[in-house]
Amino acid sequence: MTNTPLAKLLEMSAARHRHLCPRQVLGVRIGLAGGTALDLALPRQDKRVLVILETDGCFADGVEVASGCTIGHRTLRVEDYGKIAATFIDVARGAAVRLCPRPEIREQAFTYAGDERRRYFAQLNAYQEMPDAELLTIQPVRLSTRVEQIVSRPGVRVNCAECGEEIINEREVLCGEAVLCRGCAGLAYYKVIGEPLPIPLWLANQTVKNPA
Repeated sequence: MTNTPLAKLLEMSAARHRHLCPRQVLGVRIGLAGGTALDLALPRQDKRVLVILETDGCFADGVEVASGCTIGHRTLRVEDYGKIAATFIDVARGAAVRLCPRPEIREQAFTYAGDERRRYFAQLNAYQEMPDAELLTIQPVRLSTRVEQIVSRPGVRVNCAECGEEIINEREVLCGEAVLCRGCAGLAYYKVIGEPLPIPLWLANQTVKNPA
């Protein structure tokens, strides 16, 4: 449910990219349908709704403008599964619903696109017109992690026993009796290296042109 017209939301999303693409349209449509499924008005100004996206990029911008949820307000998260999908959670009730495009919509788009035969523009136009029931799969789901754990509590912080860095939002890992950050617990997405950073390409080219 929203008081903001679809066209206005699409305009807001397009402003972030200087153009409108089919994935932005899907993001806005999924955002609107998520609010309807939970019977909650969107976009939100509070933290009643938590959205978990399964990819980033222009799709995420569409969801964000429609839902009002943002990373900065800790109401939007990305679990990168490489899927155009999102789960909307009513934090107060614990109810959750996952939405994604139906697999056949790319071909079905031509039936809503009039004389438009170009695939990209057929999708761009049709995704704005297709009913939710034809465009989306909407499924009630149960989270694997309790929403209270995902959201955490304000002001909770500890220091990693290994690196000493502060950990917020209860993201520490308990290894025996030691409290560790995810990096020191072996779950890091990075590896600290001993060598210096590579020379920037522009500087390397300049060095070649002007040898000492």
